Amino acid sequence: MAYWRNKTIVITGGSTGLGLRMAQQAARRQANVVLVARDVPRLEAAVASLTPGTAGRVLSLAADLTRQADVERAFAQLNAEFPRGFDALVNCAGMSSRRAVLDTTPEDFQSSWELNFLATVRCTRAAMPQLLAARGHLVNIGSLASQAASAFLGAYPAPKFAVAAYSQQLRLELANQGLHVLLVCPGPIARDDAGYRYEALSVPEQARKPGGGVRLRGIDPDWLAERILAACERRTLELVVPGRARWLFAVSQISPGWGDWLIRRMTSA
Repeated sequence: MAYWRNKTIVITGGSTGLGLRMAQQAARRQANVVLVARDVPRLEAAVASLTPGTAGRVLSLAADLTRQADVERAFAQLNAEFPRGFDALVNCAGMSSRRAVLDTTPEDFQSSWELNFLATVRCTRAAMPQLLAARGHLVNIGSLASQAASAFLGAYPAPKFAVAAYSQQLRLELANQGLHVLLVCPGPIARDDAGYRYEALSVPEQARKPGGGVRLRGIDPDWLAERILAACERRTLELVVPGRARWLFAVSQISPGWGDWLIRRMTSA
């Protein structure tokens, strides 16, 4: 708990879902918390939920992370508010989807690519001078779909695979400069709103469920947020939840046919 006291953690997509839960857990550890998202009313509500009993500062920055100018403006304001820099960036902004792959248009892929991958690249590049100076933490929120795609996830898996590759490149190039990179690959997270879109005519009922119908219990977001913060303290490189999914990833690498069979068994889609 003491590790995060007075450290500054920046969380994109921090107004809702896992990002907000991470902000709440960081605030309980007396960290300074910066929330970045584009929905101003949700940002204001998120800040209100963090303020009582919080020892560190809480700051919200409204920005559309699919726009380079918004990212530059937000990080310029962040640097002005915290001239001594910050210690961690959590790239949590994103959106899942449901659609048959042949019904997924190039425009769908472009939209998903902008938010689920390029937003991570933009924010990482903007934050890197401060993170390197602090020998800090970069947390990229991927998905089980970063390692193994499922049916009817539309344009979601492709950019999440890219997040995994980007995280590995950053580790290889910057670990010797003190940067810690953590790739988080969670299964479906329990939440009130599903957080994804689907086209009813092209998506089976099972695939509309969290995780594309994967047979896994929804992950408690508070528990996951605690695991992520603890993984940063240990400077872990990858966090896969549930851990047994690693067997699926390994089988898929060795035998794509067996991997596809396992995915079908796990999802019934």
